Amino acid sequence: MSVAKVTEIIADSEDSFEDAVRRGIRRANKTLDQVKAAWVKEQQVVIKDGEVESFRVVMKVTFLLKD
Repeated sequence: MSVAKVTEIIADSEDSFEDAVRRGIRRANKTLDQVKAAWVKEQQVVIKDGEVESFRVVMKVTFLLKD
């Protein structure tokens, strides 16, 4: 039987929300083993001088714990 844990991460990108998700998952995979799923909880944009500077996502990432 597997046991999973969920952690919340925040990632951003200057390009898009999709790119922010991909960056966040790539980074999570460097630290966490067996990442299995992610749920995008929030999407935000960072504004600077009246323009969108970056796209930000808050995600809940699910990964399996080692035996």
